[in-house]
Amino acid sequence: MLEQLKKIEKRYQEIDRKMAQPEIATDLPQLQALAQERADMENTVKTYREYKEVTRSIEETKAMLDGGLEDEMVDLAQQEIASLEKRLNELTEQLRKALLTKDPNDEKDIIMEIRAGAGGNEAALFAADLFRLYSRYAQNHGWKTDIISMNESGIGGFKEIIFEISGKGAYSRLKYERGVHRVQRIPVTESSGRIHTSTATVAVLPKAEEVDIDVNPDDVKIDVFHSGGAGGQNVNKVATAIRMTHLPTGMVVVCQDERSQLQNKIKAMSVLRTRLLDMERHKQDKEITDSRRSQVGTGDRSEKIRTYNYPQDRISDHRINLNLHNLSKFMEGKEAELDELIDALISAEQTKQLEEQAV
Repeated sequence: MLEQLKKIEKRYQEIDRKMAQPEIATDLPQLQALAQERADMENTVKTYREYKEVTRSIEETKAMLDGGLEDEMVDLAQQEIASLEKRLNELTEQLRKALLTKDPNDEKDIIMEIRAGAGGNEAALFAADLFRLYSRYAQNHGWKTDIISMNESGIGGFKEIIFEISGKGAYSRLKYERGVHRVQRIPVTESSGRIHTSTATVAVLPKAEEVDIDVNPDDVKIDVFHSGGAGGQNVNKVATAIRMTHLPTGMVVVCQDERSQLQNKIKAMSVLRTRLLDMERHKQDKEITDSRRSQVGTGDRSEKIRTYNYPQDRISDHRINLNLHNLSKFMEGKEAELDELIDALISAEQTKQLEEQAV
């Protein structure tokens, strides 16, 4: 670990020297790349430098003890050593986590797909609740949400909604939301007051860039049709909606939220490229199922990552056995509420990685 940290600090110092050179200062692309690399390692370097300083302090204090001290000074020195060693253990843990392999997709934008699962109209309403949760959470983080396509139910819910969230670190936070979400509550359509259990599935895909995967135009069939639903007279009179079919895989993407064919084509191609890249990743990992199924299962009530229990005002994440309360604030997408759960999931994943490293 220490050898790795020495190399990181050496590279950090090298970047500082390069950024101070006049020829680099005038080369904006290279300067930006160096500044980003420096920012990525800055916290690790600061922690490592504090680690070295605390280590030196422990050695110096122990040397003072070995050199002989008066009784009252011995007690103070021992207390100081205990405090420094506690801090050293904390820094060691922070550095071990900092050196864990990072997901290369963490800084990417995402394509999120929410679909109603088991539960009929109530499942569609829950899908709409989840969309509001994530769109508000994105807004609170300063991220941009852009709807790609939606299939509404008749009572204000969504049978399906696909949207993009753009912003630094969006995938690193929201990738933990993929899976089956289960809700237990009395539906607005229930007259007898009986609690229903419904589900919605959430898929979270890192958005693919053009450089990530090449799509042959000859492999794509594009159909243009009239958009349905709200959108004004222009949308209904002019054929702007796009159905894009990838012939080799049979994958179909529909985009009808924009007012022009070009905008819908661009969005549809972005989704298609993202899905194809995700499928390729699963092939490389020797996964059998396709990208969405591997994330969300069948949508059955028994396949769940999280339960939202309204009568008990409780959110339960079944992956880490964590229960939180204040469900209404959680569903409003408040940063403190959802971030608490995501931070716990990240911590659990890091702990697992550290345990695997130790084996």
